[in-house]
Amino acid sequence: MSLVINNNPMAYNTTRNLQTHYSNLADSTRKLSSGLRIDRAADDAAGLAIRELMRSDVTALHQGTRNANDAISLIQTADGALQTIDEKLIRMKELAEQAATGTYDSVQRTIIDSEYQQMASEITRISNATDFNGIKLLDGTLSSDKHDGSKMTSTGKLLVHFGAANDSAEDYYYIKINSTTASSLGLGNSAGKVAQTEGGFSISTQEAAQKSLVAVRNAIVSKDNIRADLGSLQNRLEATVSNLTIQAENLQASESRISDIDVAKEMTQFIRNQILANAATSMLGQANQLPNMALGLIR
Repeated sequence: MSLVINNNPMAYNTTRNLQTHYSNLADSTRKLSSGLRIDRAADDAAGLAIRELMRSDVTALHQGTRNANDAISLIQTADGALQTIDEKLIRMKELAEQAATGTYDSVQRTIIDSEYQQMASEITRISNATDFNGIKLLDGTLSSDKHDGSKMTSTGKLLVHFGAANDSAEDYYYIKINSTTASSLGLGNSAGKVAQTEGGFSISTQEAAQKSLVAVRNAIVSKDNIRADLGSLQNRLEATVSNLTIQAENLQASESRISDIDVAKEMTQFIRNQILANAATSMLGQANQLPNMALGLIR
């Protein structure tokens, strides 16, 4: 190679190598400081796309877990109210049994029937008052087989969404709760004509009290069916929560393998780039001395 003073090819070459090493060193520093192998799209475009989809699914699954837990709380609220209703129904059957015997006169049966009607009114009040986050649970609001979520307020049976997509077989199911008001159970003087003839309307006469024993029993069975459905749904939701937690955990582990940096490997690369950058810096200083050698021939 000729000695020249106008250009310095060795310095240019060393500068280019130095810039490359410093760029690699900057990349290693950025990745080590963030803990991410993919910190920008240029690092791995395909990996970035996969990672972001995984992250969105993990976030949705975590929210789905909260949704399922909220539904469990809703069911527990309804079941607690039904337990109180159960106590009222048991008392109503006790009163019907009392009024069915012949040792009481009409005045006494009227007094007994007064408490019977109060129990029925309390059942209706509990059913109408039981709500979760403003959603009525036991008044028949959730009793419809048809769900409509197209409006601001959903109607019909309650939809519990927990999956990351919108597949009816995998991502959501419904909670349906029939009405437990006294009239819907066929009890009390608000129950209608059927209760007057078949029992449950009143226990003011011996015959009516006898029929009411059967009516109250049927009401208890109806209420127990609702509680059984809610109990099975709660068990199902608890299993769903467990599965969602495992699913989110495994998906997050997969995302980590794609996105997170291997610190040991990247630290090795960082030290290599640091050594190369230091060597290039030293050699650039040497290369810059070459024109001085040519000047020495001129003097």
